[in-house]
Amino acid sequence: MFKATIFVTLKESVLDPQGVAVKNSLHSLGLENVHEVRIGKRLEVFLDQVDRKQAEAQVQMMCEKLLANPVMENYRYELEEVS
Repeated sequence: MFKATIFVTLKESVLDPQGVAVKNSLHSLGLENVHEVRIGKRLEVFLDQVDRKQAEAQVQMMCEKLLANPVMENYRYELEEVS
């Protein structure tokens, strides 16, 4: 069994209105040294798979077809074997 931790973030060229709102809120709390905030998603997916290459292929397919919008988002993942 494998656990995939998937991180999906907006591309640098895409405006992040949620990040801007959080940054402004942090500034209102007196944290003026916050320069930029980017909001993303973190997902944990458990795969009942014994072959690492097949698990990686499945995670990549999930990200490309459902979990990330390749026009606006980047993704990366970490894959670890769990018992």
